[in-house]
Amino acid sequence: MKRSVYRRDTLREFSLRTAYAIHCSWTNCSWTNESQSTRMIETPRLRLHHWNDRHRDAFAAMHDDAEVMADYGGPVSRAESDRKFERYVAAQRDHGTSRWAVETLDGAFLGYAGVMPRLSSDHPLGAHAEIGWRFTRNAWGHGYATESARAALLHAVHHVGLGEIVSYTSPDNARSEAVMTRLDLVRDPARDFTTLTSRGEPWRGLVWAVPAGWPGG
Repeated sequence: MKRSVYRRDTLREFSLRTAYAIHCSWTNCSWTNESQSTRMIETPRLRLHHWNDRHRDAFAAMHDDAEVMADYGGPVSRAESDRKFERYVAAQRDHGTSRWAVETLDGAFLGYAGVMPRLSSDHPLGAHAEIGWRFTRNAWGHGYATESARAALLHAVHHVGLGEIVSYTSPDNARSEAVMTRLDLVRDPARDFTTLTSRGEPWRGLVWAVPAGWPGG
């Protein structure tokens, strides 16, 4: 398996800016007081923001793109996109973790990445936390999914303190499987499942897990 580039001798720093600031390197986070501002994780190329209404239209446009939504069976309606948007906002507010809105450093919307709490006992995996991402078509091929998902995982593991996180994708989504490999996730075929989409169509999920001690040294 490809090793993480975040080794002890070459730490990269991420920052979460809120009423407090949290600076996360390899294994620890330290808090400092800071004036009120937008909650944000910053990576070398990206900013991961909490959702607000300025993201809503771009979020809906991404979900209306047939190529972007191919793994989901095609585009979704504006009403369904808005419901999804509100779920992400509620998860950030109520659980401290969700998908993050991913932007360039100059504020262009690229998509989302982050750890979503899945609390329904009706899911084949039961209640769980799931790392996922989705990006606009023009954002593909630049490594943004890996960079933002790694930052979101570092926040979820070292700041939120989540003990187990999984990821899953459809069997034909080679791009997402490649991201999971670059994140050093581990395939867990015993947990593969089939569920129904919002359209009532069957969807097969291949499961990967964040291993204990992630990210490795």
